[in-house]
Amino acid sequence: MTETETPTLPADPRWRVAHLPFLTAVSVAVLLCAASVGYLTGGTPSAFGAALGVLIVTVSYTMSTLVVAWADTVRPALVLPLGLGAYVLKYSLLGVVLVYGLSTDWTGKVALGWAIAAAVVVWTAVQAWWFTAVRPPK
Repeated sequence: MTETETPTLPADPRWRVAHLPFLTAVSVAVLLCAASVGYLTGGTPSAFGAALGVLIVTVSYTMSTLVVAWADTVRPALVLPLGLGAYVLKYSLLGVVLVYGLSTDWTGKVALGWAIAAAVVVWTAVQAWWFTAVRPPK
């Protein structure tokens, strides 16, 4: 390969993000369930907090997936530094949100915390299921 040639991409790099549409649909279902439970247990503030918690996890996990998938298609050596950078960024932002949230009198903060925990468990379980049952490694 000469200096001007670029390395060829894998035959089908879309497998790295093939799970995102399904996980987004699952996240929408979890968001609706969490908001409903929040509303029934604590009214509108809890419904908003629960929906926001699921949305935070969905955006966070999607961002990490896209960063790692992009890095792997451009240059696999970038996966570790960019993946770690994405995790540091998202957990730092989550920490700021949670510290700020704990210092307020907002009644939806408990629902926000429970929804974040539930969304993490659901997203992780569905993603593990997807990669082991739906799309087994080649």
